[in-house]
Amino acid sequence: MGAILVFMVTLGFTSVRFNVYVLDTPLTEGQDPNSKVVGQVQGLSVSAGQDKTMLVFMADFEFTSCEFNGSSISVLSRNPILETDRELAIVGGRGKFRMARGFANLHTNYMNATSSVVIVEYNVTIFHYE
Repeated sequence: MGAILVFMVTLGFTSVRFNVYVLDTPLTEGQDPNSKVVGQVQGLSVSAGQDKTMLVFMADFEFTSCEFNGSSISVLSRNPILETDRELAIVGGRGKFRMARGFANLHTNYMNATSSVVIVEYNVTIFHYE
């Protein structure tokens, strides 16, 4: 499904534009959209940058297969989406990732603004209690 714009405000006295997106997309093993689906990503992103393109990103990465089935990690962080490499904070989790803390290094492998297709690789380091 991807991200859907649900709210937009453009302030007439400035060139600032604020958007809210709802995210509901498959979590896959690899970059290929046809690779195995291992979960679902659901969340919100809100544009927040006045000087540069920035999102505040809140999402739950739920695993629906493998040893982590039924578990998830939660992200809440600023996301400078036009930077190829960036870092997000892992702030919690459920199931096997209960009380998770950590970070995710993101690398944008592909971005097409016209078709709204973005492929981002996540390398995640998590500390958690089971």
